[in-house]
Amino acid sequence: MKNNRTLNSAQQKFTFTRRTMFVGGVQAALGLVLAGRMAYISVAENEKYQLLSESNRVNLTLIPPRRGWFIDRNGKPIATNRADFRVDIIPERLVDKDRTVATLADLLALSGDDVERVKRELDQARGFQPIQVKDGLDYESFARISVRLPDLPGVSPRQGFSRYYPSGAAVGHLAGYVGVVSAEEYAQNKDPLLITPGYKIGKEGLEKSLEDRLQGKAGAKRVEVTARGKIVRDLETRPDIPGKPLKLTIDIDLHNYAARRLGRESGSVVVFDCLTGDILAMASMPCYDPNSFSDGIGVTEYKWLREDERKPLLNKSLQGLYPPGSTLKPLAAIALQQAGIDPEEKVNCTGGYRLGNRTFRCLGRHGPINMRDAIKSSCNTYFYAMGHRIGYDAIAPVARALGLGQEFDLPFVSQYYGTVPDSEWFRKKYDKQWSASDTLNATIGQGYVLASPFQLALHAARLASGLDLQPQILVGERKKPSRLKFSEEHLAVAREGMDRVVNAFGTARASRLDLDDVKMAGKTGTSQVRAILREGRYRSNDRRFRDHGLFVCFAPVENPRYGAAVVIEHGMGGSRAAAPVAKDVLTFLYDPDQAMARLESLESAWGGTIEQRMERDLATFRAELDAPTKADSEAAQKRAEGE
Repeated sequence: MKNNRTLNSAQQKFTFTRRTMFVGGVQAALGLVLAGRMAYISVAENEKYQLLSESNRVNLTLIPPRRGWFIDRNGKPIATNRADFRVDIIPERLVDKDRTVATLADLLALSGDDVERVKRELDQARGFQPIQVKDGLDYESFARISVRLPDLPGVSPRQGFSRYYPSGAAVGHLAGYVGVVSAEEYAQNKDPLLITPGYKIGKEGLEKSLEDRLQGKAGAKRVEVTARGKIVRDLETRPDIPGKPLKLTIDIDLHNYAARRLGRESGSVVVFDCLTGDILAMASMPCYDPNSFSDGIGVTEYKWLREDERKPLLNKSLQGLYPPGSTLKPLAAIALQQAGIDPEEKVNCTGGYRLGNRTFRCLGRHGPINMRDAIKSSCNTYFYAMGHRIGYDAIAPVARALGLGQEFDLPFVSQYYGTVPDSEWFRKKYDKQWSASDTLNATIGQGYVLASPFQLALHAARLASGLDLQPQILVGERKKPSRLKFSEEHLAVAREGMDRVVNAFGTARASRLDLDDVKMAGKTGTSQVRAILREGRYRSNDRRFRDHGLFVCFAPVENPRYGAAVVIEHGMGGSRAAAPVAKDVLTFLYDPDQAMARLESLESAWGGTIEQRMERDLATFRAELDAPTKADSEAAQKRAEGE
């Protein structure tokens, strides 16, 4: 039987009142919590939310700083900045990649290479890292993009500055180039400036090694925007602080002349000031145009550079290593005298030197010959005999003292030491004993001896001046050189031999300067690419098998001021390819008009200036890539016949 409980009015009133108090208490508690939170936000975190509110209303954009210039010793520009219009893409804001890139390609007339580059960089980009579409735009192109911005989310047209190299390819290996920050570089340094559209850093050469001194300080621009990001008005702009210009020891007119004078050859020209150690010219050709890299080089152009057998991406001045050949005979002459050999003592040259059952050949039959004339005529027999007498361990220290086998404190990304061998080096490297035949080869600059054009030029400048010159590329960091620890009489014999090479019917008599009051001294050299066969030197029309031509020199003979080296890879005629280049480069220092007349005549035969030849060669390369192959043509013909 169910028991029904009856509630009276008093009990009902009590129950209602209790529930009301509970609900009211909960509401009061929630109200207190809400009021406390609002008080905390409005008082304790007032500054935080005020800043957030301000950031929604105000957009702060960093202004990339202009890089410091490179100027030459006379104040002429080597690397500058020029105002330009540019278009970038911010990947994080991009909606439809393919449609956006296609639209930009149509509006800006982008090449196929540019389109592929943009797509590739978009795939590799992270977050807000900008991707350069094109810079150096004219105002009409810039305006076409600007009016289409509502339809192109993620596209960022800007007016700014780009790096510019007036000398183009002539200074590629010297100055280097700049480029946008890669994803890997940004991962190492999360500085927001690095992903600011238009900001670039040094990627190669002096641009990279001197990055900290060229950067400058970023500016900033504050603008008021709507909730959808539309600009309402400019609020404040803080200008950027440009990097300070860096003055180089380079004489840019001389450097450009040297680069142009190399013509279609692959090689290097380096010129030193014999009194200070200043680097006046350091040309390596062929080379890339740093403007192309800084603007964003295309796939085809980079492929063209990478596949060129003359290696335009390699800085031959600092990274090219060659057997120096007979250019080291003056150096050997100093070592021979240091070891007690009288420079008047003669060796009878009958066309070679016999060691055991092997004959080491000479370039001629010179008969009885002393040290000075052995340098003049480049007599191998003399240096074989004398080198064998004293041993190469007595020559190697002289080579190192004159700059071979050394690395120098210079702001370049990479430089190669080369090799100055001796018996200890040979034992450690090959676990063998140095032989007499190794001495003979090394004495005439062959065998295991390797040097860069930079080292050869420094060696010529030190020999000419008698000073322990320390090479410098930045003005203001010069160190006063000390004297070399060689007898002046011994140096004089080597210099006189080099004087006779050019001015007394020696091996470079055809390269005597056409100047009345200036004489050049020098030494020719041939770096063997293939061994000398029994029936004579191997000859071939294949460029790869030709010997390298070398020439070291200084001028004036009486009071040396300039020391230089020229290396021509696989040059026609060996050393005869290098000496005429040195002649014209040194002539430019004393008679620019005469030297320029000679250069203009040569460039006419070569097919124009460096820029004209590069443009034509690249166009030919593009055409060859675009042309159908023979196999493609045959396949197409078969398909047509089948149909």
